[in-house]
Amino acid sequence: MSNSELSNRVNAVNLPHDDEIDLKELFIALWKGKLTIIACTVVFAVIAVVYALNAKQVWTTEALITTPQVSDFANYQRMVSDFQPVFDVYQDDGTVLVSGRLNDIILPETLFSIYIQQFESRANKKAYIAQNSEFQRELSEVKANIQDSTEEEMRDIESALYGAWYAKLAATPVKSSNRNVDQYTLQGQLSTGNDSYDFLNGYINYVAEKARVVAVANVSSVVASKRSEIMKQQALFTDQARGRLLNERAQAQYALEIATAAGLDSPQQNLNSQDLFAINIGANALAAKVKVLDNLTELSIIEPKLHQLNAKFDLLNTLTIDPNLAFNTFQFIEAPEKPTSRTSPKRPLIAILGVLLGGMLGTGIVLIRYAFAKKD
Repeated sequence: MSNSELSNRVNAVNLPHDDEIDLKELFIALWKGKLTIIACTVVFAVIAVVYALNAKQVWTTEALITTPQVSDFANYQRMVSDFQPVFDVYQDDGTVLVSGRLNDIILPETLFSIYIQQFESRANKKAYIAQNSEFQRELSEVKANIQDSTEEEMRDIESALYGAWYAKLAATPVKSSNRNVDQYTLQGQLSTGNDSYDFLNGYINYVAEKARVVAVANVSSVVASKRSEIMKQQALFTDQARGRLLNERAQAQYALEIATAAGLDSPQQNLNSQDLFAINIGANALAAKVKVLDNLTELSIIEPKLHQLNAKFDLLNTLTIDPNLAFNTFQFIEAPEKPTSRTSPKRPLIAILGVLLGGMLGTGIVLIRYAFAKKD
């Protein structure tokens, strides 16, 4: 066996012994530095506890909502359905083509989407938050601290404050295995449980009213559009009826003159009734026809479609859209309740992290000292 191989074997045998000695020395060094470790642990624990006790508390109130049931908006559906005959098309053969123009605005999904849009609206959040006493106090403090700032800086700081408060009101979609069911978790955060409950509950009701107004406004918009369409059709068919009336009157007058000149006072069976100026009914009948046409005021006799349009227009004038109609655009799965525990700070967790951090720092200091001492 060579000297090199013998040396390697000796070193391999000695390695565990050296490690054991180093481990003992390490524990001895830690034991000698226990006061440093304890001091760091205590200091950080105290700092963590003080922070946990003085940090601003955040309490979160939650609610779970989904699309409304038909019973939640039955009044709204009934009001919209009353306008359905105005949109349907009545054909000459008596069949009715049912219009689907009103279908979308009475869908539960449509009403629910309106509510979510209004909940997430920054304009609605801003108007609601501006009324909150805690926000007003924070805004006053901010303005007092930035009196020397420029107007642009003040706007930026105020905008940042509003942005932070916007985040206190959130609507988060809930993932569900049933894709046909839309669910959202609504959250409101403030410094106390009661305040967070009032904050979220108040905003839910505030947005519900906004969504209700938007839904009713959608109906008004569709109905107003249909009213304008009917009025244009009325004007068009009225002009057509008047033109046909004048044309019919002129033809009857010319036929009367021809029949009078021909001395045909009574109906004639041997004459063609399809001529441009039909004189087969005789001068007496033609004179009566001219007189009737001169006195005719009901244009729907000339253009039957006017009768349908007039009936629809009269129905529109009879029906009303109630701006104060009560209905819901969502339903609660879980209504908001006052929270029983704060969201943050997590005081026990902060204290534990403080102890761990202090212990780790103290241990690190002791090990560094040991490393330098061993090197020397």
